[in-house]
Amino acid sequence: MTQPSYSLTTSLDGLTPGQVQGFFVSWPNPPTPETFLRLLTGSYRVVLATHGGQVIGFVQAVSDGMLTAYIPLLEVLPEWQGRGVGRALMTRMRDELGHLYAVDLGCDDDLVPFYERLGMRRGNLMVTRTYARQNGSQPE
Repeated sequence: MTQPSYSLTTSLDGLTPGQVQGFFVSWPNPPTPETFLRLLTGSYRVVLATHGGQVIGFVQAVSDGMLTAYIPLLEVLPEWQGRGVGRALMTRMRDELGHLYAVDLGCDDDLVPFYERLGMRRGNLMVTRTYARQNGSQPE
């Protein structure tokens, strides 16, 4: 049995909130699909994996456009995990950011081997989290 195919794109043209659902599974306060679409639109670079008109995975980068970029989010829908989608997304994003000096990301310890297989190396990251704003809401 062959696996269903997917395609990669960097275009957000015509993308709707209905096409970006099912992500942020374990987040206690996830963004709405509308907020998620705004997040993608505001990114420096985005790579989407799509199948049948639905987004099945994505990676986004924020950057100064000259020296550095940060990859805050890489997600693949649970039913598509383990099929090489995340690897394909990161490979394409690294191509998109190849003109920059530094590309950084932070991840949980269990994901370090995945990123090391893609040629990244371990570093340190300091973080602050305000979970009340995890859904993209702004302070009033």
